[in-house]
This record gives sequence, structure tokens and C-alpha cells, in this order.
Amino acid sequence: MTTYDPSVQGPTFYEQPKLKTLPLREQPAYRVSQNAAACNLTELLAAMIGGQRQIEISEALLARFDGDIRRLYLAHPDELATVRGIGPATAVQIKAALNLGLRLNIPSEERPTINSPADAAALLQYEMSLLEKEHLRVLLLDRRNRVLDVEEIYQGSVNSSQVRVGEIFHAAVGRLASAIIIVHNHPSGAPRSM
Repeated sequence: MTTYDPSVQGPTFYEQPKLKTLPLREQPAYRVSQNAAACNLTELLAAMIGGQRQIEISEALLARFDGDIRRLYLAHPDELATVRGIGPATAVQIKAALNLGLRLNIPSEERPTINSPADAAALLQYEMSLLEKEHLRVLLLDRRNRVLDVEEIYQGSVNSSQVRVGEIFHAAVGRLASAIIIVHNHPSGAPRSM
């Protein structure tokens, strides 16, 4: 059995791959094809990574990020690629897959229309709830309240975000936006500042 050794930054490659020791019905790709919702994070990542050492690489990746899918989502592809067995292309695939999953909660239309505060929240709340620092973003809208763009104006600390008013309107003027909606998150989870 291969165990994670933090000094190696990945699985040891001298033992037989775990994938070879599993019957077909217990292999990650098969399990995902049968019922992806019943799979654990290791199996989901392994099926995406592929290859003979997919299970060991998946375990090492999760160990590197303390098993926290949120930390994995926030990691830069270069940081993912520090795990032995994950190259730049696989790191980008992992980032893409995590972002695709996140977009399940975003309206499917290419340029969503904002008709209420709930529409604006639905567009950004899931992604912004994962952020560990305060972020201030501006939704730029056209005359029909369709989203032209989402501009990140400022990234603050864990509990504060200060920005000049001119920075908020700079992007709106540049894109000829008819309206804006200012959005920010609360990393602490508290809906009100204390």
C-alpha cells in the first residue's frame, strides 16, 4: 500500500499501481460511469486524471490540499502541478473540471439578464462564497440589463475591502455600461460586517 510522503510531493512509483489490484467494478472510471454521485473525491479525481497511477496521484493531490476541495478549487494550476504525476495539462484539466462543476449553479444563457437582486446573487454567490478574502466586483449591464461583463475591482483582506469610487466606475465607462451592480463577499460567512 502506498502512503503519502510529504517530502516526495507525490506517490511513490516503485510499487504496483492500485488500479491494477482493483476489480473492474471498483475502478474509478467504472464507478463514475455507474453512479458519479456515489463516488468519493479520490475516485472522481482519479477518473479525471486517468493513467495507471491515477489513484495514487489523486490521493497525493488531496493530501497536498488537506482533502479540502475548496483549497483545490482556489489553487493555481502551477500549484497543482507541484504534485508528482500532475503535469501542466492535467492541472489545467482539473481547474476546468472544478469550474464546470461550479457553473451548474449559474444561469445557462450566454449573457444572463438581471431582473432582481436574486438574479445577481444567483450569478455570483456560489463562486464568491468559496473565496477566502474580500472581493469587490461590478456587474456591467447593457440597456436591457444583460450582463456585459463581471469586473473584479478589488481584492481585500480577510475582513475588509477599501476601494476608490472612481475605480468602480472606470470599467463601466470603458465598456459603455448602462447600469452596474456592485457585489462583494463575506469570507467569514457573516452576512453583516461587525
